[in-house]
Amino acid sequence: MSEARWIDISRALQESIAVWPGDTRFARRHVMTIEGGCSCNVSTFTFSAHTGAHADAPSHFQPGAPSIDQVPVDAYIGPCRVVATRDPTAVRPSDLEGLDLRFEPRLLFKTPRPLADDEWRDDFAHLSVEAARILAQAKVKLVGLDTPSIDFMTSKTLEAHKILLTGGVAILESLDLRSVAPGFYDLVAPPLKIAGADAAPVRALLRPRLAE
Repeated sequence: MSEARWIDISRALQESIAVWPGDTRFARRHVMTIEGGCSCNVSTFTFSAHTGAHADAPSHFQPGAPSIDQVPVDAYIGPCRVVATRDPTAVRPSDLEGLDLRFEPRLLFKTPRPLADDEWRDDFAHLSVEAARILAQAKVKLVGLDTPSIDFMTSKTLEAHKILLTGGVAILESLDLRSVAPGFYDLVAPPLKIAGADAAPVRALLRPRLAE
């Protein structure tokens, strides 16, 4: 049997990518170019740490908590499950029914209204507080969403984020699961090691798990 292929579930960082309203947009500057007579091409990039597929550090929503370079990378690597949800507004406890969370270390939620790379909607699906509590109590290692945030856009308390932090659950946001079927996969999505950062981009990859 041939080896299963890897599926890229990150988003291409480019000028058109959508960002949180008011956040730093992606921009690039060519410092050196071969066409300009230089020996090589060199680029400089400017963008928010929360652009595209990224991992939130606990320090993003809790003062004094670990920054992204201090979180264990093993949470972002290993078996995972992609779960299709039903409610276009939130991941609910009903979406967890039928899952034995003792054996589901990483869960990625594929919501009903996926966002294109250049698209923004204020009413994107988030993780409900009730579902966050269940996942934290079950001690899952990682939760990922295909929307910009674990909490709803106007949240000031970031309660779902904090519940996952208390439970030691790693967070991935803004994944691209449009071409991914629900099921079992291997995940590789470690964040960049940026000292003191509240988040970092990831190159998130899934590989279907072959039947043993």
